[in-house]
Amino acid sequence: MGETGSGDGAQTPIGGLPRFLQVALGVVLVLAALMMLKNYSGIFGPIFLALNLMVTAYPLHAWLVRKGCPPALSAAVVALMVFVLLLAMVAGLIWAVNEIIGIIPQYADQFIVLYDQAISFASDMGLDRSSLTGVLSKIDPNSLLNAASSLLTASTGFLGGLSILVCTLVFIAMDTAGFAQRLSIAASTHSRIVAGFRSFSQGVRSYWIVTTVFGLIVAVLDVVALQIMGVSGVVVWGLLSFLTNYIPNIGFVVGLIPPALVALVSLGWKQAVAVIVIYCVLNFVVQTIIQPRFTGDAVGVTPTVSFISLLVWGAVLGALGTLLALPMTLLVKALVIDTDPRTKWVNALIASDPHDAEGAVRQRA
Repeated sequence: MGETGSGDGAQTPIGGLPRFLQVALGVVLVLAALMMLKNYSGIFGPIFLALNLMVTAYPLHAWLVRKGCPPALSAAVVALMVFVLLLAMVAGLIWAVNEIIGIIPQYADQFIVLYDQAISFASDMGLDRSSLTGVLSKIDPNSLLNAASSLLTASTGFLGGLSILVCTLVFIAMDTAGFAQRLSIAASTHSRIVAGFRSFSQGVRSYWIVTTVFGLIVAVLDVVALQIMGVSGVVVWGLLSFLTNYIPNIGFVVGLIPPALVALVSLGWKQAVAVIVIYCVLNFVVQTIIQPRFTGDAVGVTPTVSFISLLVWGAVLGALGTLLALPMTLLVKALVIDTDPRTKWVNALIASDPHDAEGAVRQRA
């Protein structure tokens, strides 16, 4: 096996380069790859999203083929279904944000009263009035309206990438019929890479399905709770809760802020606190306690890695990167880390279950 196969191989030069040069070269290549992805994010983002959606829907294609449907027709039906669902979700986001833009001005007077009360309370507590005024001015109704308008512009701007996404869906659908055979042939010479692709497919499929199902459950429970409390616009807040659930870590907070603010200005601070508590409890119970019991951990990485992924891929791919943060990390993990036994220690550090690293290595041995 040579010197690099020893247990201390991390200290042995590989390819004639000292270890520190290998590390430096690796860092440079990673940064270059991220910069390239950022420059072409408008192309890569829609392509990777299309790949995710078709991978997730692939079991439906396989089921239709088993039932006697011609492979080409089955692939076309699945691609069309994926496109319709995606278009419906984008339309839902645009509608929800548009409704928020219409709701905010209705509470402009209440926002002003609340603003004055906060300033007066701060002055009574001895806080600097001018400093607090500068902070609160950033969250006045006009600022909130501008933020919602910017989100609406971003969501409609996504339609510009639909042409790339649709073309990608069409061509992936054309390749779907013979994809299993291609993987089998490739596995005969590059089994670890193919195993990485299959691991990514399984992981990303579980991630999207689990996120959708339990995001829908949380959204329905949020709607019921808000309806009981008398908060207006429950359908909008429920849809926003469902859609923002696809953003890891911070999506829950994004979906919570608008209904909490509406409850604050229309019903009072006690109801606003109740909205926050209910959202937090439902999110914790459903997604932290119940979800893992039925599906296990579909994410595959630790919460810290998940949050860092959100920051990195959001910076690289923009708004679409927040949606694709975990799938991108799963792809890198499956193809770079999971396929190399020497990176077992990295897998143990970032995997949601460290024992998965040992099992993955034994399966590839």
